[in-house]
Amino acid sequence: MKFTSRPAAALIGVAIAATTLSACTEEAVGSDDTAAAGGGDASTCEPADVTLVGQVRNESNPYEASWLDGGDAFAEQVGLTQERLTYDGDSTRQQEQISQLFAGDTSCLVMNILPNGDSDTPPIVEGAQDAGAYLVTQWNKPADLAVTDYDSWLSHITYNGVESGKQIGDALAEAIGGSGGIVALQGILDTGAAKDRFAGLEESLSANSDVELLDDQTANFSRAEALEVTKTLLTKHGDDIKGIWAANDDMALGALEALKQAGRTDVAVVGIDAVPDALTAIEDGEMTATVSSDGPWQGGIGLAIGYCVATGELAVEDIADEDRAWYAEQFLIEKDNVGDFVSPETDESDFACDNVFSRSQGPIS
Repeated sequence: MKFTSRPAAALIGVAIAATTLSACTEEAVGSDDTAAAGGGDASTCEPADVTLVGQVRNESNPYEASWLDGGDAFAEQVGLTQERLTYDGDSTRQQEQISQLFAGDTSCLVMNILPNGDSDTPPIVEGAQDAGAYLVTQWNKPADLAVTDYDSWLSHITYNGVESGKQIGDALAEAIGGSGGIVALQGILDTGAAKDRFAGLEESLSANSDVELLDDQTANFSRAEALEVTKTLLTKHGDDIKGIWAANDDMALGALEALKQAGRTDVAVVGIDAVPDALTAIEDGEMTATVSSDGPWQGGIGLAIGYCVATGELAVEDIADEDRAWYAEQFLIEKDNVGDFVSPETDESDFACDNVFSRSQGPIS
């Protein structure tokens, strides 16, 4: 079975981490007796007893929908189904959904979670630890919250947002000829992704001194909000805007719609996520660049790590410290290589228990 993901060629040269740690023998933070309840007793789950849950903000965001699709594909691979949860960017609703999960049978519960913001991660982690559920989180966590202080929290995966923010910033600078005014659409401000990506833009601006940031506004990773914010920015700055930097593709696509409505074809637009509509826009010359973090792979890999530990094929103590919180691969996509990403495939070996960390680009510092 195959499903949409990134090109297999990008796997070459990535090493599988093999060093060990003793996290499962340590006492978990905030509890004297929960360590034994978590991932340390992994061999008790029969594959058929595992419950797989994926949770993202919403399925109207194509990237997050592709995440859940990837989770479905992994679940099918192991003969299970994934419970798909969405919380519409509402932190209270997210916590309520997770609390309901923890109120049920958690002995073989595997969760692949996108916390709404950094501050939403600690209660999710503490709840998983208390419940003995197997948890993988992605994108958002406080910098001082250590995965290795827990045994139920198996891994945290993110992407180097500073790098991707700078990549699209540099692509935007090149597209406008190295000089001119740009505006920036920021994501949800209480997320590591939004903070890091904007920091990357700032690095790009430092390296491209003739590019001027005229304005930046948050559009919360939303296409609809980006449409309205971009309309306001176009009214405010007019022809001074030569480029639009967006912290994700959904906002970039909202900006493109605002430009179309304004009759502007002279503005370069960049984003992040490599959603299908953005790839089409790059193919058509309407959008300049995006960055792929491979949503389908993310949806599968979090469940795969939890499943492997839950069924005893991977022990927590055998997960290297560097694989408890790590950066995964990402790829800059422009017109000259967009064809490689429109219909990429990867096979189920990506989720084999001896291969789940193969895309690691190193630990989160």
